[in-house]
Amino acid sequence: MTSAAEGRFHMVDVSSLTSVHHRVPRRAMLRTEDGVRIEAVYTPSPAGVTGPAVTDRAVTDTAVVLAHGFTGSADRPSVRRAARTLARHGAAAVVTFSFRGHGGSGGRSTVGDREVLDLSAAVRWAREQGHARVATVGFSMGGSVVLRQAALDRGTPGSPDAVAAVSAPARWFYRGTPAMRRVHWVITRPEGRLVGRLGLGTRIDHRAWDPVPLPPVAAVPLIAPTPLLIVHGDRDPYFPLDHPRALAAAGDGAAELWLEPGMGHAENAAGPELLARLGNWLTRG
Repeated sequence: MTSAAEGRFHMVDVSSLTSVHHRVPRRAMLRTEDGVRIEAVYTPSPAGVTGPAVTDRAVTDTAVVLAHGFTGSADRPSVRRAARTLARHGAAAVVTFSFRGHGGSGGRSTVGDREVLDLSAAVRWAREQGHARVATVGFSMGGSVVLRQAALDRGTPGSPDAVAAVSAPARWFYRGTPAMRRVHWVITRPEGRLVGRLGLGTRIDHRAWDPVPLPPVAAVPLIAPTPLLIVHGDRDPYFPLDHPRALAAAGDGAAELWLEPGMGHAENAAGPELLARLGNWLTRG
């Protein structure tokens, strides 16, 4: 899975449909720095606009950008459910999008590498809707992406104001659980990628990472002083608890850790109560 050298990523073009704040859900196609078209959905805050929706005044409410897990998309029921709950309890607008190779987006999945460009495009688009504050939340693969994007884009217009990673891996190439061995078969084998495309609706790049991207655990120390939350279930069948503990430890006291009793993996396992707490945390400013 080919990658450029690690460094800051910037989006060079977005849909011309953007403007200052909207009251109704809307869709757009964003273009990433490397030219991939990414589908995105903007859902305004259910609480309404906190300031005048005029072109010469900044709208100061929060937008949450939600990054789904591997094989997800902006239109998956679990993603839509999470977006609705985050919006309702955080009183925030929510931007959902499909990573490259997923849903209606172009390109092929690099399983967490070039996806930082997709997230950066979505964050910048959220700001173009008039939101002065943008928080990111990612699940599983999306969790690793929000960590790396916050580190690599720090100080740029794509930089988030708060970051939450749910069910995220701490390190790459983990095969310690049966679930992750199945994921690696889908990613690395031709027949697995065929299953991914036909059965899971996910188009996967066949190329190996070159170079290997910054691991999530190495990204965490670069995120401060941006608020960071690590969330993980104690029944996660993909990544055991040493992953969230390693991520939190890498924050050297700056990262908040929630270990959720009885929770499984990612957006499918995130219940209403957890999503409500997440929404409140992401928008508390």
